[in-house]
Amino acid sequence: MGAVRTIQRGGSRFYLDPDRPEIKLPGVTSIISMLPKPFLMYWAAKLTAELAVDSLPFVAQMAERDRQGAVDYLKGASRRYTKIRADIGSKAHDLFERMIRGEFVGRVHPDLEPYRVLFADFLAKVNPELVRAEDCAWSDRYGYAGSFDAILRIWLDDERRPTPDRSGTPVLLMVDWKTSAATYPEVALQMAAYANADLIISPDGSRESMPDFDGAAVLHITPEGWALKPVRIDADVFDLFLVLRKVFVWDRETSKTVIGKALAASTAALVTGTQRRAG
Repeated sequence: MGAVRTIQRGGSRFYLDPDRPEIKLPGVTSIISMLPKPFLMYWAAKLTAELAVDSLPFVAQMAERDRQGAVDYLKGASRRYTKIRADIGSKAHDLFERMIRGEFVGRVHPDLEPYRVLFADFLAKVNPELVRAEDCAWSDRYGYAGSFDAILRIWLDDERRPTPDRSGTPVLLMVDWKTSAATYPEVALQMAAYANADLIISPDGSRESMPDFDGAAVLHITPEGWALKPVRIDADVFDLFLVLRKVFVWDRETSKTVIGKALAASTAALVTGTQRRAG
C-alpha cells in the first residue's frame, strides 16, 4: 500500500491507483478545463499588448538582434504571469496547511507575509477544526480523482455566522483555499467533485469513505483581505461536472476515432497547361 502518484499525459494530470497501478483516473482540474473559457484569449492578448507597449525600446532592440527571440518573449507573457501566480499560490497553500495543522511557521518570505497574517486572522475569527487536509478524493464510480485542500468543521450561530467559541451548530464543510484575484464559479464544480467522490486516500495509501457534507466553502485570501464564502455543491452542480467528464473522454479519446481513412482520394495534384508551359 502506498501513496497516490500523478502523471502528466497530453497536458492533463492523471492519478494512479496505489494498489492497481494499471488504473489511472483524470484529475478534477483537468476535467474542469474542458469548460470553455473564451475570455482567456482576450486576457492573454491584452497582457501581451501591455508588455509590448510598456517595454517597447527593449523589445525593439531585441528584435534587431533576434526577431524570433522577441516574438517568443512577447508571446510568453501570459505563461510567465500564470507561473508566477501559481508559484505564489502553491507556497501559500503549503503555508496554510502548516498553520492549520498547528505548526509554528516563524518568519516567512515577504511575499507570503500578508497571507500568513490574514490566514492567522481567519483561524482566530472562525476557529475551525481540521478534519482532513491535502488528501486525495477518489471516485471509481465516476472515474476521476483529485487533491482537495481541507475538510473543516466550523460552528455557526442562528444567522449562519461562525462562532469562534464553538457555541453554535457544527457543520462539516469541503473547503478550498483560493489566492487568485477573484473567486470564479468553476470552484463549485471542483468542490462538488471532491465531495461526491467515493473515497479519501491518505498519503500512506489507507482508504476511508468520503463523509457526508453539510456544505462547502471557499476561503478567498489575497494580500488585501480574506473572505469565507459558501459554495453550492448540489446535484445540479455535480451533474454539470459529470457532463464535463464525458467531454473529457470525447476530447482525449473518442474524437480521435470518429474520422476514418479516406475511401477515395486524388492520386496527384492537377497540373494546368499554364504551369506546364511555365516550366
